[in-house]
Amino acid sequence: MTEILTPRLVLRRWLDDDLVPLSEIHADPVVMQGIGDGRPRSPEQTAEDIEAWEEEWDEEGFGMFAVELLGSGELAGAVGLSVAEAPAEVAGQVAISWRLGRVFWGQGYASEAAHATLEFALQDRGLDRVVAVRRTGDSASANVLDKLGMQAESTAQHPVHGYDVVVHGIDLTQYQQ
Repeated sequence: MTEILTPRLVLRRWLDDDLVPLSEIHADPVVMQGIGDGRPRSPEQTAEDIEAWEEEWDEEGFGMFAVELLGSGELAGAVGLSVAEAPAEVAGQVAISWRLGRVFWGQGYASEAAHATLEFALQDRGLDRVVAVRRTGDSASANVLDKLGMQAESTAQHPVHGYDVVVHGIDLTQYQQ
């Protein structure tokens, strides 16, 4: 089982007990406004997400981690890697993303988890490049991407949902500097 420890977090594969807390995170419209179509997700949709993430782990050797607080064991959200489908500029590339419950915002957890995930991608999984796609105006995600050293490379429009996005990227040589 893949598990990464950071100073305050455990990044791990998904457990059955994670469905309820992740469903609560997915039910928050403020959390979900920058993800997909921006609508909250039902517990059934959340179960489908977890199943798809676990399948990606089995097929690709990477996926979305459950983010657990080291001290309490509380589920804070998800961070990880997936093969991007959109926009076309990054389709087929490996993308990093995250979503944390609102109570966990502003405490550096997203940056801590994303940094560990990026290191996992580039060093453990041997990927040469990782991208990220964020909605234009999402300053919190922009801050995390800056901390990761990921540079804004282009702008695009999401082909399904129509909102503007900024594409960020980093390759192994940039990461090691």
